[in-house]
Amino acid sequence: MISLQKISKSFGQQKVVDQVSGSFIKGEVTSIIGPNGAGKSTVLSMASRLLKKDSGSVLIENQDVWDWDSKALAKKLSVLRQSNNINMRFTVRELVAFGRFPYSQGKLTNFDNEMIDKSINYLDLAAIQNKFLDQLSGGQRQLAFIAMVVAQDTDYVFLDEPLNNLDIKHSLQIMKNLKTLAHELDKAVVIVIHDINFASCYSDNIIALKKGKVVANGTVAEVIKKEVLSELYETEFNIHVINGQRICMYYGQ
Repeated sequence: MISLQKISKSFGQQKVVDQVSGSFIKGEVTSIIGPNGAGKSTVLSMASRLLKKDSGSVLIENQDVWDWDSKALAKKLSVLRQSNNINMRFTVRELVAFGRFPYSQGKLTNFDNEMIDKSINYLDLAAIQNKFLDQLSGGQRQLAFIAMVVAQDTDYVFLDEPLNNLDIKHSLQIMKNLKTLAHELDKAVVIVIHDINFASCYSDNIIALKKGKVVANGTVAEVIKKEVLSELYETEFNIHVINGQRICMYYGQ
């Protein structure tokens, strides 16, 4: 388990994360939701040691994140950031192979190649695995980056807005696969996500942030409520249960 204990972060005079606590448990999908500027990506960056916190603590399996050896941490936690710009020209397969670097150090074994193949097939990228990234659509590139994270095969998987540039078909594919990663492969999958209905339908737990603070933290049934979301987004919500899923309606209000 990863435990966040009252972590805070300020940039200049602005406090963007204010004593946020929560936990990410293996075998579950946790979505972090909230309006723009709520501090969602900052929380994920502090939890993954990409950004130093001002106060509080982040514990990965009862050890402070900053006490982990970098090589060991790379085998425990993988991160897909919101912006992924690569200047060099790589094929899809070459990009996915980077996910094996913590294990192979650039010298791929047969097992590494098996994991690369598995990740490519998992994201349905076999037909384009030898194409260069600059030949792909934005959605295809995003799938390739997610395949790279899958190939890293860590217990904890952090994704910052993984549905960027994806159409409905590919968004569904990604969310179904991430749920499978958690439930069948016992990984803790943590997603910063804007689409509230994807969060509702594919999460086990949801953390809702507003102005850097946690305003709700719990199961889908506990967070996906009219009163919680209306206050969170300052927009009138209605919640309808369809086929057992809590669907948020806010259009045309």
